[in-house]
Amino acid sequence: MQPPVDTPPADLAPTLARLRAAWRAARPDLGQRLDDLARLRAALKARLPEMADALAADFGHRSRHESLIADGMAVLAAIDHLRRHLRGWMRPSRVAAGWRFWPARAEVRSEPLGVVGVISPWNYPVNLALVPLATAIAAGNHAFLKPSEHTPRSSGFLRSLLDTVFPADRVAVATGGAEVAEAFAALPFDHLVFTGSTAIGRKVMAAAAANLVPLTLELGGKSPAIVCADAPLPRVAARLASGKWFNAGQTCIAPDYVLLVGGRARRDALVEALRAEIGARYGGAGAPDDYSRIIHDAAFARLQAHLDDARARGLEVVPLASWHDPGQRLFAPHLVLEPGDEARVMGEEIFGPILPLRSVASLDAAIDEVNRRERPLALYPFSDDRASVERILRNTLAGGVTVNDTLVHFGIDGLPFGGVGASGMGAYHGRAGFDAMSKQLPVAWQARRAGSDLLRPPYARIARLIDLLVR
Repeated sequence: MQPPVDTPPADLAPTLARLRAAWRAARPDLGQRLDDLARLRAALKARLPEMADALAADFGHRSRHESLIADGMAVLAAIDHLRRHLRGWMRPSRVAAGWRFWPARAEVRSEPLGVVGVISPWNYPVNLALVPLATAIAAGNHAFLKPSEHTPRSSGFLRSLLDTVFPADRVAVATGGAEVAEAFAALPFDHLVFTGSTAIGRKVMAAAAANLVPLTLELGGKSPAIVCADAPLPRVAARLASGKWFNAGQTCIAPDYVLLVGGRARRDALVEALRAEIGARYGGAGAPDDYSRIIHDAAFARLQAHLDDARARGLEVVPLASWHDPGQRLFAPHLVLEPGDEARVMGEEIFGPILPLRSVASLDAAIDEVNRRERPLALYPFSDDRASVERILRNTLAGGVTVNDTLVHFGIDGLPFGGVGASGMGAYHGRAGFDAMSKQLPVAWQARRAGSDLLRPPYARIARLIDLLVR
């Protein structure tokens, strides 16, 4: 799959106008939405090998199986969920009008907004483009996608795929670098979904504000894992490894640091358990086929700078594998032990295969550590003691939580996915996304004869009625 030709920024506004005019002319009904989703699913399913090849070409090497899981299975499952529930979601919901407005009745209708823009990132370029796009289609909107310039072959795949499924006035794709992205974010969409870094999210929000465009921002941050004193370390290590080193750590909800309740002996035991996991999963020598590469040289250099900074501060840096090759952008899993706040690994989201481990004296200390930072996109408590987990849940706030595992809440389509504060605003996935990309339209139906007809001057004649209404 060849990279697509960049879209001229001057073409963006006319494309949006075309999408909006077509939507106004014929809003998609239930049958059209279900058919669109079915055709998108069938087209993606048929082209999964091509998708995996495009992803591997963009990353230099990406585990084919991880591509099939994260960018294949997850999208197919999301479309299945949308199609299964769409009829019920579209049905108006009755709302009690209250005795004061009798005999009026009330309902809420989910009405499409118009044209939804989607700005998707490079780390899961198919998943994070198609899930919000499919949700926009399910909600009855037309869609305009801007995929990341860092994965040009995947962008080419997306454009080709969507061109075969949708007419050009229902779904459009814009490709290009920062200039195109800036112009895209400034368009007067009816809703805009952005997934990416907090820093870029602020710029997108500022651009959208000029047109008062409502936003769903899926950002990032430092997502902690809290390992309680009772948590069995072999199981903890296995599940941390799955969450941290999937896609070589290039996951917005990967565990970003670990707070381990207990002393250094327990920490060292977790280090050895993580080392064993890496050996069992990837082998001891040579570049493993099941391990993805870092997306580009700048990202590799940023991660290397994290390790250089840690070593310069005298911190213990533990490589968990011998294979580490800048030429291939192959970055081996590393641990950084007991970093302070001044270390780079604790100052920003890592977004790579480096995992800091910190020992804390108590669960309260771990909770305090989480709360003094900005609210994370994900939180991972590990404990078999329900009271300890509930204590964490009551005293912290994160975008989402998986207890005794990692990443799982993202894959459950019935759960809303979204951040809080610096990790994002709004949510999508399943019903949450359908509602976010719809107008929840309140409708009151009044009868031919109604008590509200009495509520008009001169009010003295209905003073007793008013006293009844305000009792």
